[in-house]
Amino acid sequence: MGDGTAPRAAREDGQVEPYAWYMLGVLVLVYVFNFVDRQLLAILAPALKRNLGISDSDFGFLYGTAFGVFYALFGIPLGKLADRWVRVRLLATGLAIWSLMTALSGFSRNFGQLAVARVGVGVGEATLTPCTYSLLSDFFPPHRRATAIGLYSTGLYIGSGLSLFLGSSIAGNWDRAYGTAAPLGLAGWQAAFLLMGIPGLLLSLWVASLREPVRGRFDPAPAAPMADAPADSVMRGFIRDVADIVPPFTLIGAARRGAAALAANLLAGTLTALAAAALIAWLGDPAQWIAFGLGSYAVISWLLALRAREPASFAALFHSAAFIGLTLGYTLLSIVGYANLAFAPLYAIQELHANPAAAGFMLGGIGALGGSLGVVLGGIAADRAARDGVHARRVVLIGMTVAATMLLHGVMFTATTLTFYYPAVFVTMAFMSASLGGASGTLVNIVPPHLRATATAAFLLSTNMLGLALGPYAAGKLSTVTGSLGTGLLALLVLAPPSLIALALAYRALPKRAGQEHRA
Repeated sequence: MGDGTAPRAAREDGQVEPYAWYMLGVLVLVYVFNFVDRQLLAILAPALKRNLGISDSDFGFLYGTAFGVFYALFGIPLGKLADRWVRVRLLATGLAIWSLMTALSGFSRNFGQLAVARVGVGVGEATLTPCTYSLLSDFFPPHRRATAIGLYSTGLYIGSGLSLFLGSSIAGNWDRAYGTAAPLGLAGWQAAFLLMGIPGLLLSLWVASLREPVRGRFDPAPAAPMADAPADSVMRGFIRDVADIVPPFTLIGAARRGAAALAANLLAGTLTALAAAALIAWLGDPAQWIAFGLGSYAVISWLLALRAREPASFAALFHSAAFIGLTLGYTLLSIVGYANLAFAPLYAIQELHANPAAAGFMLGGIGALGGSLGVVLGGIAADRAARDGVHARRVVLIGMTVAATMLLHGVMFTATTLTFYYPAVFVTMAFMSASLGGASGTLVNIVPPHLRATATAAFLLSTNMLGLALGPYAAGKLSTVTGSLGTGLLALLVLAPPSLIALALAYRALPKRAGQEHRA
């Protein structure tokens, strides 16, 4: 078909076809590149702090907020575009953008230039998970989705591991080989960004060749093929969605809905601006709070627009205690998790005096193995627990892995020797990733098929606006203030009780026996 949509597969009996596994393999590779580009910053932190003269809180901003806010904002319109357009094309375009911006990060000469490049990486990567979760839901039947997403999520940990190993190796070898006479005057950390970004541009051509499946093929009422959606209609919808969430276009979108909508939007903007100004006066770091305030205003704008324009979609997601509890519970874990990912290499190097190349090798291998093992086993366990369609059992498993992760995070950052630290990293990554396998598998099964990409984007909006934009910054800020990176990381454990309470609310909202009415 000319639009890239695959014809309806012959097997509608819930079995998995060979092409689905091929598709999954390619998507895993894409996710590997995604986290290679994203996590590269972590192993290069000592060189960045030294060459650019930045603090731990500045690094937290670069790793988290500069990337996370724009990743979250563009995730909504791009997620909704994935619900309307050919997903493999959208994914290929996003991959090309984030790979290019990673390569351009290598030419950064100061904090501001690197921050702009990180924004570009965030915008490009916003296409990945909404497209992928939606695609996998149409290649794998409900009882295999958590397993498929768990296997896909191994790319996160493989990519993170490769990033730490390759990033430290490239930077170290480059500096030793060229010293101050390097080509184009690039330092080792800059060469690492450049050389790690270019291969993704080639991978985007492969992704563009993949087949597009029929939406909802395993669901009771499959959606119409994408060929029925005119391209001009899809683009109008995308422009409208951008106006709903991306400032300053949000004012235009609100004005089109009437004077009351514009007034509500202006009020939201005023309140978030005042809150950002107060936080700047209290904590400093204007770039952090301007970006976070901008993101918060954009989220409120989107929620107001969604409630007015698509009340049924709004109600299906945000009147669902199951969706809200699951999203909030995992988001609070993600604050701790992203801080862990951002600062684990720096803790080994700065606090435990590890050699950077050795730390990259050890943490890369340990993180990849522990994370991959946990996310696969977490997805399989979640599918087996809910084999009869009782998703509440998945939430019980998520709660258990969240509690274990929080406890192990505390153990990890009280380590005083590398001999103790490295095994603690392995076990922590295994349980942390098991939470992701269960949460993502539950998410795609408790929302309607036509809202899966949008629900995924909303899930990511929460985990990135709070988890990625606040976790690394908060840990870095506390480290800067107290002079102890361990103290900054341990302080985040205060989030453990509210995370478990939110998951308990999700459990309460879901049926406990097969055949019960959903009470979300």
